[in-house]
Amino acid sequence: MSVTASPAASETSAEAPVTTVATLEPIAEATASAEAAHGDAHTTSTGHGEDHASGGLPQFQTEHWAGQMVWLVVIFTVLFILIAKVFAPRLRNVIDTRGATIAEDLANARAIRDEAEAQAKDAAAETAAAHAAARKLAADAKAKAAAEMAAAQAKEDARLNGILAEAEASIRAKRDEALAHVTEIATDTASALVEKLTGKAPTKTALTAALKKS
Repeated sequence: MSVTASPAASETSAEAPVTTVATLEPIAEATASAEAAHGDAHTTSTGHGEDHASGGLPQFQTEHWAGQMVWLVVIFTVLFILIAKVFAPRLRNVIDTRGATIAEDLANARAIRDEAEAQAKDAAAETAAAHAAARKLAADAKAKAAAEMAAAQAKEDARLNGILAEAEASIRAKRDEALAHVTEIATDTASALVEKLTGKAPTKTALTAALKKS
């Protein structure tokens, strides 16, 4: 179907484009195509939503279990190899090193303890020997002091005994001398008394005999 334009319209078409049925057909087709694409997209998204809603999580769908088991075996194998070849040897090395260090420390501690006990025994023996030597020295000093004291005491006793002997001898001599004077005094006194009483002086022999009797 065509539309005939008038001369005025021809002049107007020279100035601005004229819309015709032919020019409107591509626009209508583009609009229809867009609406169809939009409908298909909506239908596709709705279909996926229905699929997700109907099937649930993929992990619980039986058709995915084979792949999941394969990946589980692969991951387990990788982890097992890493643990067996990397982590376990390192951990074992750390444990062995720590055990060796602890054993060495214990051996050093035992050696130090044994050395300390030996030194303590040596010190105890030296202390006992020093105590014995000190006791012996004290006993020797005491015995020597006792001997020196006994010798000094004996010497002093001898000196005092000599002095006492000399004093006794002097005392005896003085006594004898005093007694001799006493006898003379007594004889003179008696002679004077007898002479005064009798008027006659007695003889010396008679006075001596009378004094001996008295």
